[in-house]
Amino acid sequence: MGLADKLQMADIARLAGVSTATVSRALSGSKLINEETRTRILELARSLNYTVNVGAKNLRMGENRTIGVVIPYDSKSKQALSEPFFLSMVGVLASALTDQNYEMLLSRVDEDDMVSIADLYTSGRVAGLIVIGQWHHHDDLNSMALRKVPLVVWGAKMPQQLYCSVGSDNELGGYQATVHLLNSGCRKILFLGDVTLPEAEARYQGYVRAHTELKIPLPEGLTLSLPFEASAARAILSKRLEKLPLGFDGLFASSDLQAFAAISLMNELGLDVPGQVQVVGYDDIEIAKHFRPRLSTIRQPVELAGTAMLNSLIQQIKGEGCTSISLPTQLIVRESSGMNLEAKS
Repeated sequence: MGLADKLQMADIARLAGVSTATVSRALSGSKLINEETRTRILELARSLNYTVNVGAKNLRMGENRTIGVVIPYDSKSKQALSEPFFLSMVGVLASALTDQNYEMLLSRVDEDDMVSIADLYTSGRVAGLIVIGQWHHHDDLNSMALRKVPLVVWGAKMPQQLYCSVGSDNELGGYQATVHLLNSGCRKILFLGDVTLPEAEARYQGYVRAHTELKIPLPEGLTLSLPFEASAARAILSKRLEKLPLGFDGLFASSDLQAFAAISLMNELGLDVPGQVQVVGYDDIEIAKHFRPRLSTIRQPVELAGTAMLNSLIQQIKGEGCTSISLPTQLIVRESSGMNLEAKS
């Protein structure tokens, strides 16, 4: 308790005619204080604009109800916290935390300084950490797990992984998208995504497996490394499309934002979607069903993610083991891959 808190408590105690210990118990909700005294103390506290520092109180009581939610920030691509997928993930986490009486501390950390997020835990500010995305930090995350930092990561399950992850089945999602395009008649499918990132790499493996299982040759030269951030993806894609505007008849993007950029650019080049190029994205963010043409995509079970990640983290906080979880994906077919306009989904 700080000096200012002590002085305010002393003022309240003097005005209420009780001890500072009684004031402290009343403000913390102790049942040892009768209702009349508690009410008088709370009214005096309100009149003096006194507020209880919940974080400090939790630390004093040995109970921390704050969870750190961390989004790595790539300063090169400038991927924004306001992008739809991040917003939806933060939203479901906020709901899950509220349902279980936890507070959220939202933090954006430069991806070059990922190890610093452990300080949120070691300093006592949070009881555990939820990280949205692995990016290129598998080793850093393993290091934090070795230090016994309670940690859950939204991302792909990787070899030699020591930390707990929750994510969609990215390989399955890539497979579902590609099988759909191949079954729709596409034979030259352009893959968009940065395969150095675990999730995009798994989606690419699904793309490869679909060609193998359907015994359709994998097209050469039809992979393009793109960041998830929309404007950076558009700049790279623009240069590529100018060189081969008719070099492919299908397109599978590792994110909906990449798919939107591709469709917009193809429209500018006079290419018809889905008439000449069928497109499937990944995520099924809200705008996907309002875009024109409405976007076929792989739906990630974001609505399940918040509860799954928090439950996994609480297990670790309690000292229990934690198993990584792979959530199922779902193909959502809409107009961008040739669905009849009257068949709504």
